[in-house]
Amino acid sequence: MSIPLFDVNSQEPLFDAEQRRTLAEAALRSITASTAHARGDDFLRILVKDLAEALDVHYVIAGRLVRLEDGSEGIRTLALWGGDGYQPNIEYSLQHTPCQDVTCQSMCFHGSDIQRRFPFDTLLVDMQAESYVGMPLIDTDGKTLGILSAIDTRPIDENKRLLALLLLSIFSARGAAELQHQERTQQLEEIVRVRTESLLAAQANLIEQEQMAALGSLVAGVSHEVNTPIGVALTAASSMGSYADQLVQLLGGAKVSRAELIDIAESLKGAAALIERNLARAADLIGNFKQLAVDQVSEYVADLALHDYVHGLVSAHSPELRKAALGVELDIAPDCQVRLAAGKLSQILSNLLMNSARHGYPQGGPGRITIRARIEEDDTDAAARWLLLDFSDDGIGLAPAVREHMFEPFFTTKRGQGGSGLGMHIVYTIVQQLGGQVCAIDSTPGCHIQIRLPLAS
Repeated sequence: MSIPLFDVNSQEPLFDAEQRRTLAEAALRSITASTAHARGDDFLRILVKDLAEALDVHYVIAGRLVRLEDGSEGIRTLALWGGDGYQPNIEYSLQHTPCQDVTCQSMCFHGSDIQRRFPFDTLLVDMQAESYVGMPLIDTDGKTLGILSAIDTRPIDENKRLLALLLLSIFSARGAAELQHQERTQQLEEIVRVRTESLLAAQANLIEQEQMAALGSLVAGVSHEVNTPIGVALTAASSMGSYADQLVQLLGGAKVSRAELIDIAESLKGAAALIERNLARAADLIGNFKQLAVDQVSEYVADLALHDYVHGLVSAHSPELRKAALGVELDIAPDCQVRLAAGKLSQILSNLLMNSARHGYPQGGPGRITIRARIEEDDTDAAARWLLLDFSDDGIGLAPAVREHMFEPFFTTKRGQGGSGLGMHIVYTIVQQLGGQVCAIDSTPGCHIQIRLPLAS
């Protein structure tokens, strides 16, 4: 409740100077106490209400200095008290207003006839304003951030002006500090946002490079693997040429025995079969690798015969797995059909296979990897289905510190030995993107990871 300092009709002081000083101090203490724990816009809302009561004025405005669409300076109110409650925030131009020169950082006071002095200020007309006191909000760098103003529908005399100047000058400094804090917070948030975007872009680029490096490693392994059947096929083709020459010589002679023709025919048949088997092996290796390479850059959702798809993916990794002396066992029903993003699944399994090959057996194999898969029905949604992948190896397992951080980007136990620390992070990221979960991790024995992936309908 405010205590009027002046007679409403005559505007004569109701109290002497000492009493007015006591009341001013009481008002200052009251406002200070009510705003002590408030910050930002909350502080400004409490402030305009308390100032209106302490000064016994109809309106109090706290606003930020802004640049309007037409390029002129304006005020966007952050808190506006009017009459007996908060009013909606507004935005208005400073041109033709009492504080049009607010950037000059001078106090503005008009005790009466404010509408006559500023006839083009429609806001004053709407408020039926008679008097106005305004104080700029200036930050610690000397920059004007906004205004704090008191407007009344009655005249303000000199005594009341002194109280208004006292309170507005004190709390304008606090208001400016709040606005400055908001500005600096926004600047910091923008810096953090820009740097976060840069870091995410750099991380995405590193992940892409890691994926390409993984494909490059597979290219090298597949190239080496394909060389063997191609070499055998070339040798067999050369032998066929030799057998053909022998056949020509026999047919050009005076006599040809049936036994000699049968021997050459059998040799040609054996060489042809050898060529066919090895070229089929090479074609299978190249086909699996091609499918893997295409899938890993695609997000296309497809219907998959899961056993055959995973078998082909494992075959594409056979050079690396054979080098590590690792065998892979599939426990997937032959008739298991799933619909999901094949490329995402291939990336998950590729990284799991390579993680086991590179980290699970520091002293080398032999070792065994087991991949199990089955389809789960959702208990809460009859139309929803999940693919449960169970990947395990019998390697050294996971130490507690490794298990705690293994999905973090750039965490690796092979620092300085070619490990990027992105393989398992890629697995975790893809699973999250697909709306799945890494359900369980343990290391008794070896490494054991369960992943649930939602199936497309």
